[in-house]
Amino acid sequence: MIVVLNFGGQFAHLIARRVRDLGVKAEILHGDASLSEIQALNPKGIILSGSGHSVLENGPLPDKGIFELGVPVLGICYGLQLMAHMLGGEVKGGYVKEYGKENLDILKKDALFNTLESKEVVWFSHGDQATKLPTGFVKTASSKSCELSGFADEKRGFYGIQFHPEVTHTVHGTNILSNFVFDIVIAEKNWNMSDVSAGIISDLKEKIGTDHVVVGISGGVDSLVAATLLHQAIGDQLHAVFVDHGLLRKGEVESVSASLKSRGFTGLHVIDASQMFLANLKGVTDPEEKRKIIGHAFVEVFEKALGEELQKFPVKYLAQGTIYPDRIESAAVGKHADKIKSHHNLTLPEKMKLGVIEPLRDLYKDEVRRVGEGLGIPHDMVWRHPFPGPGLGIRIVGEVTEDRLKILREADAIYQEELKSAGEYEKIWQAFAALLPIKTVGVMGDARTYDYAIALRAVDSVDGMTADWHKIPTDLLERISSRIVNEVKGVNRVFFDITQKPPATIEYE
Repeated sequence: MIVVLNFGGQFAHLIARRVRDLGVKAEILHGDASLSEIQALNPKGIILSGSGHSVLENGPLPDKGIFELGVPVLGICYGLQLMAHMLGGEVKGGYVKEYGKENLDILKKDALFNTLESKEVVWFSHGDQATKLPTGFVKTASSKSCELSGFADEKRGFYGIQFHPEVTHTVHGTNILSNFVFDIVIAEKNWNMSDVSAGIISDLKEKIGTDHVVVGISGGVDSLVAATLLHQAIGDQLHAVFVDHGLLRKGEVESVSASLKSRGFTGLHVIDASQMFLANLKGVTDPEEKRKIIGHAFVEVFEKALGEELQKFPVKYLAQGTIYPDRIESAAVGKHADKIKSHHNLTLPEKMKLGVIEPLRDLYKDEVRRVGEGLGIPHDMVWRHPFPGPGLGIRIVGEVTEDRLKILREADAIYQEELKSAGEYEKIWQAFAALLPIKTVGVMGDARTYDYAIALRAVDSVDGMTADWHKIPTDLLERISSRIVNEVKGVNRVFFDITQKPPATIEYE
């Protein structure tokens, strides 16, 4: 067992995800968890996460007793700084912020770095720096802008690194984490997805008993896998509600409904609430406000369904397809986390008196897909690209209107069709079209146009926490652009987004 102490960094759960991918169980606790809470998990090693805070400005600190437990400790970014701060070193601010890919010089091939080259490409994201080694430590790595990029006290098993090995941009980050987990901690492999799936189903059976559950279906793989797990656990006690909020992709209602019914979902309720959602979104342009409106409208629709279609059933729980990244980015995983976006984990009205069940709350997207395949869900459904709960509402930058939705649906359908025809779709983690809130001058035939611009997004990722832009062949991009401009009325320009995450998010809002 590896315990990850979360000090509010975006990548805290990604650290645990990487450890689990190595086959070792990892649990996450708040950074200021008590020593007794930590000891109760009997950790073989501890990892200290990054944070947006500063140890120089009363940033969160762990119980100092973790350094007396006799287990190896790895401090990442802020984790390195707090180790220096708490163990006799020194941290200073005011430096040029180091953010993004940098070259790292490995100065000492200790147990953490022994499988790496003398120069490595890593990912930094920090402002403060450790300027004085803590007692008993030696310098192990440096960069152009950060002299103490790594230090270690091998005798006690304490290691600090200023960069992030958990993100894919650190080329050999997995090697570093593997060295810590297996060579320093000497952990045993004890985590695999088949056991996880069986455990989830068993826990659902025990928790739900003879009660009934309503689950929202969005058209994405998360809600489908969550519903399938629940269906295996409680059968006809599950009621799947598919809300057509008017923000779905072209043909979504028909295809998802047919798929669910073919899998034996007898309790499927399709509710057309598109007019209500569009009315609530009229005139709204702020991304956070849109997410909140959409989320609360979902609750309203569920409340109405419970009082009408599902009134005769003893429904006690509302199930959601929430996964790890959702919880991270809505700041649900740590007291010190910065909120990036809302919508997930909305508070239900007290009068609904429903408990919340999140079967996938501890899994990342690729883990969800592996669970889905193990459950026998068809390949094309499991490997559909992620689709957000707020749907096209957050892919239209600015106000959501029926005309803009029609434009985006058609453009996105062409994009998806061409990617699949070219065999490119399954090479991409997520691809979609977005409608930008700008109009530009164009010319079609002999006529001047003044129409919208479409942005095409395509990213490669493992879990959605970090992403790089996918290199779509230029001839395919040309064909997609040509079709969209020629076939979608209201569009005269197409852009291709080549921004990584970070600094951008994958979605536009």
